[in-house]
Amino acid sequence: MLQIQRLRPTAQLPKNATPGSAGYDLCADLDRPVVIPPRSTVKVPTGLAMAIRPGLAGFVFARSGLGINHGIVPANCVGVIDSDYRGEVLVGLYNHTDQPFTVQPGDRIAQLVLLPVETPPVEECETLPDTQRGAGGFGSTGR
Repeated sequence: MLQIQRLRPTAQLPKNATPGSAGYDLCADLDRPVVIPPRSTVKVPTGLAMAIRPGLAGFVFARSGLGINHGIVPANCVGVIDSDYRGEVLVGLYNHTDQPFTVQPGDRIAQLVLLPVETPPVEECETLPDTQRGAGGFGSTGR
């Protein structure tokens, strides 16, 4: 279960657009439209706080329609909501275009996907186990 707290009565609960949707749509909780200037970032409130169970984290991804059709994506590429965070979920949106973009109250602005996370203990070591790839970097396995 994902526990959600509305911080304002106008906040919309996250929901899946279709039964097969991997993510929950997050909506802008705004009093009035907000303009994202070209090549700029604006923090857009959702009006929501949430309790994500330990062992999971919330990942805030772009909505493909906003990203592909309008150049509007999360400013940090993918936002991470830790299981112990209880503050308001804000979505930093970046406008990659040369035109201003207006976010309307209630617009679907991002999608929240819950994924398992592991945080094993960190062990410092002098060497690492060998692999076939080794230290081969970008492009080392071919095109």
